[in-house]
Order: sequence, then C-alpha cells, then structure tokens
Amino acid sequence: MRSETEMTELILSVARNDERVRAVFLNGSRTNVHVPKDRFRDYDVVYIITEMDSFIQDRRWVDVFGKRIIMQEPENMSLFPPEHPGRYAWLMLFEDGNRIDLGMLLTKDMDAYLREDKLTVMLLDKDNRIGPLPPPNDEDYHIKKPSPEYFDDCCNEFWWVSTYVIKGLCRKEFLYAAEHLNANVRPQLLRMLSWKVGIGTGFSVSVGKAYKYLEKYVSTETWKRLLATYQNDSAEHLMQALLECQDLFRKTSRFVAKELGFVYPDYDEKVSAYLTNG
Repeated sequence: MRSETEMTELILSVARNDERVRAVFLNGSRTNVHVPKDRFRDYDVVYIITEMDSFIQDRRWVDVFGKRIIMQEPENMSLFPPEHPGRYAWLMLFEDGNRIDLGMLLTKDMDAYLREDKLTVMLLDKDNRIGPLPPPNDEDYHIKKPSPEYFDDCCNEFWWVSTYVIKGLCRKEFLYAAEHLNANVRPQLLRMLSWKVGIGTGFSVSVGKAYKYLEKYVSTETWKRLLATYQNDSAEHLMQALLECQDLFRKTSRFVAKELGFVYPDYDEKVSAYLTNG
C-alpha cells in the first residue's frame, strides 16, 4: 500500500503539471484530528480547475493515479442524480487499497466551496489568491441541539411509522415491515440517542456519519439493546426489534424532553395502545 507521503505527492504532482488545475484542497477524515487513523481513510481531494469539459471528454487522465479495482463517477450515472450540479467527481479505489475521492469545481465556485466545510486544508494555490485558512475543525459536524419542533417531529415520525411496521407484519408483508423499521423508525431512535449524547457532552462532539461513533458515548446496555434491533431475519425477530426500539425511544425521548424543557408528546401512549389492540 502506498504511503500517505507517496499519495499526497502524487496528488500534488498531477496538479502541478496541469495548467488547468489552479488549487488543491484536502478535507474529510484526513483533516480531522478526532478520526482514528487507519488504512481505510479516503483521500478526499478537490481540484480547482479553469474548465471542466476536457477532463470529462478524455477520462484516461485519471489512470496516472494507479490501477483501479473500481471507479464511480456520480455525475455520469443515471440511477443516482448528482448532488452538486456544476461539479464532477471521480471516486477511485486502487489495487493497493488506497482510495481517492477526487472532486472538481471551477475557479468561479471556489469561494462558495471554501464556506462549506471547516475541515478543509489547502495543499496548493498556484495563483496565491486564497490566503491562509483557519485550522480545520469538525464543529460543523457536532450534534446540534434540537428545537422543540425538531424534537416533536422526531417523536411524531417514530410513532407514526411504527404503525406501518405493525401493518406489514399483520399482512405478512415482511419486506414492507422491515423497510419501514430500518429506513424510518430506527433512524429516529438514533437521532434521539444522539441528542442524549449531545446533552451529556454539551453538544461539542460528533457521532460521525451514520452514527458510527455512537458506541463511544452510550452505555454498554444501551448499545447491546440497539444492536438487538438489527436482528430482522424473521417476523418474530422483527416484532421484537420494534418493541426494543420503542422502549429505547420512550426512555431516551423522555430524558431529552426533561433535560431540554420540552413537552413530551402523547404519541407514545396512544400509538402503543393502538398497536397493542391491533
């Protein structure tokens, strides 16, 4: 596996030797001191360029980065619409295990880009137009204190979609029930758990994308109970997972409501009665 020094030099040498590239930035996990270092960290790179068409018309230029296992170009895909119109990205996984997520945007869009993410480090500025950037920090990714409206919406969504899970189970529509548990119900539980973490840490930490660091901040018992909600291999286990989600959500949301001075809604009592009778 090529070292970080080798990869960084390669990324910069390509940029230095191409007049179309005017600046290079690095962001993501490699600029965040709170992210554990391992071999799976991507190189999240952005090239600031003068024009886009020539890069897209002849895609062979990316071969210089190494032999690839697979590459994805989100803006060139039909199934998934691009998230950032006017930009282009090459997501590359190489045979040696390194990965570069290389984004490109035009010079006219650079100032807007620099306002998007505080985890940004400048690697190259050919035109000396940027100036020093503040030290990278992940405060944009910290858990945000919910408003009363956000709290209520989370509770509403959790209990409302719980009824879909029961409906699917009663109809013996397992995939329908599982989809609503996994895609709608549990995400609200994770959101509520993150707010509890925020309360305990003064809303000064991030639990990461897809709540991947949540385990660090919850009790062992809570973590075990949360993991149990992922056992969805039968209708019986799915029902048990829903009940576990509901009990965890109930206790966590009551805690959050008390700590933040919110009104705990009556969705819990009414929906629980409805589900029991159903």
